[in-house]
Amino acid sequence: MASVFLQPVRHYSKKAAINHVLVIGGGLMGSGIAQITAAAGMKVTLVDQSQDVLKKAVSGIESSLGKVARKQFGEDKEKADKFVKTAVELIQTTTDAQQPAQFADLIIEAIVENLDTKKTLFTSLDKAASNHTIFTSNTSSLSITDIAAATKRQDRFGGLHFFSPVPMMKLVEVVRIEGTSDATFDALFDFAKKVGKVPVACKDTPGFIVNRLLVPYIMEAVRMLERGDASAEDIDTAMKLGAGYPMGPLELADFVGLDVCKMIIDGWHKNDKAQPLFFPSPMLNKLVGEGKLGRKSGSGFYDYKAQQAKQAKSGR
Repeated sequence: MASVFLQPVRHYSKKAAINHVLVIGGGLMGSGIAQITAAAGMKVTLVDQSQDVLKKAVSGIESSLGKVARKQFGEDKEKADKFVKTAVELIQTTTDAQQPAQFADLIIEAIVENLDTKKTLFTSLDKAASNHTIFTSNTSSLSITDIAAATKRQDRFGGLHFFSPVPMMKLVEVVRIEGTSDATFDALFDFAKKVGKVPVACKDTPGFIVNRLLVPYIMEAVRMLERGDASAEDIDTAMKLGAGYPMGPLELADFVGLDVCKMIIDGWHKNDKAQPLFFPSPMLNKLVGEGKLGRKSGSGFYDYKAQQAKQAKSGR
């Protein structure tokens, strides 16, 4: 996976096929997107500022592809090895996004959830990329319209919101802004299908479909806990047994990360202070301020360290 790029001979059409995808961001989401794109037979260039992050990403991709191959091919080791080798060979890595941007058919941004950072990136990419290149963001909470404003290709800009872990989660929200052309939207919808996902269409509304419904649901559970209406355990048990949900809202908040929940709701509230569904929560703010971020920190609405100690003591 060298960082050498040969300039291809391009034959343009009104709707260029997506054969080369540039993924910006080598974290969990970016590497997952790179994996499924390569597994679908497309060339991928994965970009990150850190070589260490890229090495870790490639190692994780190979390991994940191995699991997919074993599940798909069972005892046929030859086919499994060929599947992994073929996909990995389609992935290049580099710390420079400008050169591969010249030849990419599609760019998917999966970097930190910061509007200014994303706009700065897309401003530079807009100058480097070919006119036919489609730009997308994997943001889960920011406005695609606001991000696209940093470019001069409103008609070739949209959202591709994948879910974590990308190789396992089937859904992709395909988001169109006011300027997104039908050709661009159709190409993004087709791409989502090509990488084995189920696409759903959505306008550029806060949180798109899933988070627009999910985050207010979580926040209402937090407010119930704040008011003392019910305990965390009873709120979660009620939704699991009464609504058939696999996790309760407060368990889910701890799983997602309380800092992530706070970041999303704060961003929405900043843009629409009159919407009561977007009001911040003093309890959530306090927990995040104390470093209690959920499962990843060991405590949030629940004390996971205490649970682990109890399980260890009981020999489970």
